[in-house]
Amino acid sequence: MSLEGRVALVLGAVKGIGKGIGLALAGQGAKLALTHFDWEESLPSMRRDFAASGADHLILRANLLETERIQEMVAAVVARFGRLDILVNNIERGGWPVVHGAYTRDQWDLEMATTLRAKQWVFQSALPHLKASGDGVVVNISSIAGIVGRSGPAAYIFNEGYSAANRGISLLTETWARLGAPEVRVNEIMLGIFDTRHARGTRGWGLLTEAQRQAVVDHTLLGRTGAVDDVVRAVLFIIRDAPYMTGSILRIDGGYLLAGEKTAPMPPGVV
Repeated sequence: MSLEGRVALVLGAVKGIGKGIGLALAGQGAKLALTHFDWEESLPSMRRDFAASGADHLILRANLLETERIQEMVAAVVARFGRLDILVNNIERGGWPVVHGAYTRDQWDLEMATTLRAKQWVFQSALPHLKASGDGVVVNISSIAGIVGRSGPAAYIFNEGYSAANRGISLLTETWARLGAPEVRVNEIMLGIFDTRHARGTRGWGLLTEAQRQAVVDHTLLGRTGAVDDVVRAVLFIIRDAPYMTGSILRIDGGYLLAGEKTAPMPPGVV
């Protein structure tokens, strides 16, 4: 799938992974609608970097908790570009135990509303336009929190609400793949511990002790946290190079899930 002239809506593109994905799509010739809401201090660099990319783009301030406004946002994108081909559902709210401590109801509700509910309403509003494209693509960004929960070295990083919301994303991915077929492919990238998202460059990572940070790295087979470029490459693969892939979950965690169990040496046997 060539991205030249295609229109992509990238949620949460003000910095980090969302911004990296947006810039990569710009480099492939896509036209871009990019949302932001928090992190106002990052907005000037977002504007500067996308302007420097040369891509035709629209930056929208969107509070995706206001579900009644989401259809208006999608309509604004289609009014500007005339179509919508790609949706990158990169929106979340994760409450680190080491940052927030014990749950309050407001924190729980905010994680559910941002990490899970917002994705549903954006997809619902975008689906008719993605189908009209004839070759639409949705990429849901989720977390291995949906598998590991508050356990092991990640116990300081993943709360139960965030974990439950991320497990729900996988159900949405499967349901949306059925709803979108055959005109729209829907896949999910499940992330481990990434820079700007649960690792370096986040407040929570700085609150962990050196021993706690090292425990996360030691629990990861590849011996490091993920980088933005690791995600970007996976997103481009799904969009450009995987035309027969839908309803799938691509886990990119450096082997975090596997490293909790050691492989014993092969015994000598008795024969």
